[in-house]
Amino acid sequence: MKHHIIISSKIVCPLLRMLNFFKDFGDLIARLWVAKIFIDSGISKLQDWGATMVLFKYDYHVPLLSTSVAAYLGTGAEFVLPILLILGLGGRLAIFAFFIYNIICVISFHFLWTPAGASSLQDHIMWGLLIMMLMFHGAGRFSIDHLIHKRYGHLIIRGNHTGIE
Repeated sequence: MKHHIIISSKIVCPLLRMLNFFKDFGDLIARLWVAKIFIDSGISKLQDWGATMVLFKYDYHVPLLSTSVAAYLGTGAEFVLPILLILGLGGRLAIFAFFIYNIICVISFHFLWTPAGASSLQDHIMWGLLIMMLMFHGAGRFSIDHLIHKRYGHLIIRGNHTGIE
């Protein structure tokens, strides 16, 4: 029995070390992939602002906001939030804002809830899960937040310790 444990630890421990080493690369790839999707969407909105206004007027039903305010805020969010995500700046709070933005996108675009929009809804769910994963454990070592943490330590808010990496 002891022999099996030694063999298992010789296999499992190096494998776990390798997975830990590559974890931060996975975080970076997830951040870049989700950011690219939303930046591309923002670029398409800027390329034809008239069409964007029509979309926000007739297709995107953002609660509590006028058409023009929703169009400006939504398009701005599709640039600001991905840039924060790419840089790994703003910690879990910025990622949380991105998570909420994705939820608002899903709620506001009723087409996603139709049979024809089901695959796009699945995309938003997948992006939301990736964003949620990053929100729960941070942007990783390849982030400005990690550099700030290395230089200045943990951010302290009202005596509670919160990890910003």
